[in-house]
Amino acid sequence: MNLLIAPWLPFRRRDGSQEYLPVTAMVDPEIIDLALPREDFQGAAYQFLIGLLQTAMAPEDKEEWVRLYQTPPSIDELREVLEKWQPAFELDSDGPAFMQDFDLLAEEKNTDIAALLIDSPGAATVKNNTDHFVKAGRVEQLCPDCAALALFTLQINAPSGGKGYRTGLRGGGPLTTLIMPVDTGCTLWQRLWLNVLDTDGWNYDAPSNSDPRVFPWLGQTKVSDKGQGTFPEEMHPLHPYWAMPRRIRLNIRSSACRCDLCGRNSEKTASSLRARNYGFNYDGPWIHPLTPYRRDPKKPEQLPYSRKAQADGLGYRYWEALTIKDEEEKGFLPAWVVLDYAKKCDTAEEMDVDLPTVASLWVFGYDMDNMKPRCWYGAHMPLLALSDEARALAHMWLRQMIDLTDSSARLLQNQVKEAWFSRPKDAKGDMSYIGASLWETTEQVFYQLLMELGELLTGGTPPQRFPAEIAAHWYRTVTRQATTQFDAFALSGPAEQLDMKRITKARNTFQKQLHRGKEAKAFRKTGCLDDSGQPQSAGEKQGETA
Repeated sequence: MNLLIAPWLPFRRRDGSQEYLPVTAMVDPEIIDLALPREDFQGAAYQFLIGLLQTAMAPEDKEEWVRLYQTPPSIDELREVLEKWQPAFELDSDGPAFMQDFDLLAEEKNTDIAALLIDSPGAATVKNNTDHFVKAGRVEQLCPDCAALALFTLQINAPSGGKGYRTGLRGGGPLTTLIMPVDTGCTLWQRLWLNVLDTDGWNYDAPSNSDPRVFPWLGQTKVSDKGQGTFPEEMHPLHPYWAMPRRIRLNIRSSACRCDLCGRNSEKTASSLRARNYGFNYDGPWIHPLTPYRRDPKKPEQLPYSRKAQADGLGYRYWEALTIKDEEEKGFLPAWVVLDYAKKCDTAEEMDVDLPTVASLWVFGYDMDNMKPRCWYGAHMPLLALSDEARALAHMWLRQMIDLTDSSARLLQNQVKEAWFSRPKDAKGDMSYIGASLWETTEQVFYQLLMELGELLTGGTPPQRFPAEIAAHWYRTVTRQATTQFDAFALSGPAEQLDMKRITKARNTFQKQLHRGKEAKAFRKTGCLDDSGQPQSAGEKQGETA
């Protein structure tokens, strides 16, 4: 089975129907999306196709990128481009096999195929009978199509897996951020091509279809039994798309099965695999173009680390870190494709091609606790392609909006505890859900105002001060929702356990600090708001200036 020829990926057509087709279907104008049976597979399939395009047909400059965005190759033209890469994408082979160890690992014992799935319980979990939420035995056989994608998903997200089983190049369970069109009717080609980089901004030697520095399964694995690292300078710059930390060989046999994931009948079955530890041990300053990073501004000598999903989800509190570069103060390093989008928009405008300045950022990844997945998170948030000057203003204003929510959420959580307990500092248990409720209930308004700011900043006469109407709207939203959440939580216990005197005292303190805190005062000043959160009149502004 060759992954560049076989009809192994499910595509969604414009009319809503789904069909398994070869990868060349990505340029069909009637194909608008992929349709994988799992969210982690959906994200991985996107990364597979983006990596394939980046490797096989990266544009020379942004002008060529814009032309191909507007007019993709035909299916026949893409098939011709991909033909020379076919030897690197054989899945079932006694020789080099896609994302599998160069060694056949024939002496290793067979392991259940479910080991490919990150959310499957490990052997210790099953032995101790602690697989309460994700039970063993759900997946016992896979079709080759699902096996290929499960293997790729594991390799690009690989968490720690026990002694010598290496994590992925981006660390275990990294976040991935992909640019998506806002228009849901856009073609799959447009969705994918938005995440391909031109080689004018990323200069590297043209890759070879037989180079193990690009495709590590084409050569001997660099064994890391003594901790040997694999560093960026040893590999090709495209290697991050095809990194392979785990040493695995699939057992695919000619036997009919009904796939436990996609439910389709298959003439071949993958029910087990062979694995060995001490594979590629990625070390050094690796950067993946699709992943956001962070560095410690106080320790510039340390390497940046990839962003991971957190237990509190992917709300707008992380929007700034995922979209705006800020190395000096907070160490935020958004993904390369995110930073590149504004430049693409500038080039498209010069070429009179419609590329929206407001796109959607698709963020996804596993929240991992070492080798244990706690949750899969996925979210869509707006992305603004702004000029440098407009970006600086948006950065300043939006950070203040986020800071206002952050301070209000912390205050909410603290004062609810004051209302609940006579000794709140001694209260046990995780109560972060209280503060999280404010982030959740204000998210939709934040993105709405973000879009309004984007339109103003890209208009003919962009504002130089925080628009008072937007600031007032946000201030009222946060303070009112915070008050609503306080009242709901404070009075949520059994009536016989409520201490109304304590609740009233906590509420009075909450209201006072909510409006008189440092962040609230700073926000009102920046937004030219009076003490009640309303836009100041012209006379009030002049008096303040005087």
